Amino acid sequence: MYKSFFKRIIDFTLSLIALIVFSPIFLVLIITGAIAMGGNPFFTQLRPGKIDPKTGNEKIFRLIKFRTMSNKKDKDGNLLPDEVRLNKYGRFLRSTSLDELPELFNIIKGDMSIVGPRPQLVRDMVFMTAEQRRRHSVRPGLTGYAQVNGRNNITWEQKFEYDLQYIDNGITLINDVKIIFQTVGKVLKRSNTVREGTVSDLDFGDWLMAEGKVDQETYNSKQEEAKDLIKV
Repeated sequence: MYKSFFKRIIDFTLSLIALIVFSPIFLVLIITGAIAMGGNPFFTQLRPGKIDPKTGNEKIFRLIKFRTMSNKKDKDGNLLPDEVRLNKYGRFLRSTSLDELPELFNIIKGDMSIVGPRPQLVRDMVFMTAEQRRRHSVRPGLTGYAQVNGRNNITWEQKFEYDLQYIDNGITLINDVKIIFQTVGKVLKRSNTVREGTVSDLDFGDWLMAEGKVDQETYNSKQEEAKDLIKV
């Protein structure tokens, strides 16, 4: 009953309340972000959501966050490396997880839930196995079981295992409340926001390539598949 009915009602209600309570912070971050990033303080990106039972495919939605990297480019028009575009303000947003606040709009809209598997990139999804993509049988979350068990300091495969454990162990109010409180603790400690020694974590496909788990031909084919999905 909770999973199929009350979870959505609670998600909507709590997110709406949070949006109202944190509205002054939103306003400050919008103004500060516009100055620090030299323009639009928001960042949007297409992500795979819950599988549509009618099509059997993941619903692609537009996730919204506060921008943590500028759009600075080189003389040829190519974006500069992440470590150059990530300024002090962006690092602050990431370390405090304040960049995630706009996802409250995604939750209110119904694209996401407060607790669930984190929405990865479309170009990550195409590299997942059928079993790993079972994580998309529920709405993606603002936080999840993987986020309170290592977040960005565990392997991709471990993340997916935790996501499936969250689903298979039973989605209950008690478990969701536990994850929310554990998340608050992680945020206050600013722990595991990025993988140690990195600025931005490797995409799943890049990680598989680095580990020698896919060849170049497969990698290129999957990247094209992801581009096609985004065009739809």
